[in-house]
Amino acid sequence: MAITIPTAITGGAQTGFTAPTYTTVVGSYPGVNGKRNYVTALGGTQAGVRVHSVSDPFDVSAFQPVAPKALGSMNANGIYTNVPVNVYGGSIRKGLIPAANQPSQIGGVDIRVRVPAGSDSYDAANVRAMISAAVGYLNSISAGLGDSAVSGQL
Repeated sequence: MAITIPTAITGGAQTGFTAPTYTTVVGSYPGVNGKRNYVTALGGTQAGVRVHSVSDPFDVSAFQPVAPKALGSMNANGIYTNVPVNVYGGSIRKGLIPAANQPSQIGGVDIRVRVPAGSDSYDAANVRAMISAAVGYLNSISAGLGDSAVSGQL
């Protein structure tokens, strides 16, 4: 798997946070097709944020298809009628407390990258451009997305 979850993650800008960073250690992924790291330390200013524990998780995962699909055969007209899609991705799980004196509940952010079989070799530059634009977009809207998730407004 080409994705390496960093042991030091620089967080995106968020209202009320100053230079957030997250230190991770290798954890245990619940399958054979992924990796997981636990957030064990925080940096910068992010008052009230909790690190990983069993009952209050804070982890970062990456996964790939268990059995990647290949492009099949064309029909009699030279058309691929069934192009399978390989899904790669990741997730961030974070324990979030819904009210005073309540146990944390798991919230999360899921990331999915869908690559039609064959595109990985025939159109690799555009697969990379798609991912580059997505990462840049998420980085550019980090604070606004956090504000929207807290305020309920776009």
